[in-house]
Amino acid sequence: MSLTDMPYPHAAENDVIVRVHAAGFTPGELDWPATWTDRAGRDRTPSVPGHELSGVVVELGYGTTGLSVGQRVFGLTDWARNGTLAEYTAVEARNLAPLPADVDHTVAAALPISGLTAWQGLFDHGRLTAGQTVLIHGATGGVGSIAVQLAREAGARVIGTGRGSRRDEVLALGADAFIDLQTESLEDAGEADLVLDVIGGDILDRSAGLVRAGGTLVTIVMPPKVQPRDGRLEPFVGAVRPLAEAPAAFAPGERTTGKTIIRVTED
Repeated sequence: MSLTDMPYPHAAENDVIVRVHAAGFTPGELDWPATWTDRAGRDRTPSVPGHELSGVVVELGYGTTGLSVGQRVFGLTDWARNGTLAEYTAVEARNLAPLPADVDHTVAAALPISGLTAWQGLFDHGRLTAGQTVLIHGATGGVGSIAVQLAREAGARVIGTGRGSRRDEVLALGADAFIDLQTESLEDAGEADLVLDVIGGDILDRSAGLVRAGGTLVTIVMPPKVQPRDGRLEPFVGAVRPLAEAPAAFAPGERTTGKTIIRVTED
């Protein structure tokens, strides 16, 4: 992976061109086939990774409605198209939402994938309702920290897990209890109506025994050896790095807490 000059993107029908101010990425996306090929499986390198962005609309494609030039937006790019680690990118208008003036681009870029994943896990699949108990693994990470806040807002009792050094932060996000998986017993969490897992492995196996009768376990982790072809919600932003450091952020040994954001354009 390296930095290089790319042609200015073309705005197809129903697209917009966004000047990117901040971009989020998932380290594992370099292993996704869609990062390197189009929908027909054809090579499309050199390709641009990153799928989360926050920025300003600078151009409208033919037929595009609902957005305007100069508007602040945030959202997701299509998996099989060039992504957001660039100064400009083409995005389908339907994949963007208006960004309030008082929300920083860095915060907005951390929200799309983590927020959607947390919402789908808790409510679309987990059917979480007020009064239920939810055990959220990885509560200090991008998905987990959003899930803690969403579950709290839904009126659930929230138990988070993670590293003990982040206990106070998770409790401040709204968790009712926290378990340090390195020094405390997971089984002390007791039974839960819903377990949201982002870790897998032994933690996933042990969590199955904590699900109350009639409850649900939702995991975003693939099974082993399987390769996949209003202002109150605050994403957990970890490292914020300039575009020039984007290649280093993908390094195998690079580990940060929270969502790493690439600052593409300074405000």
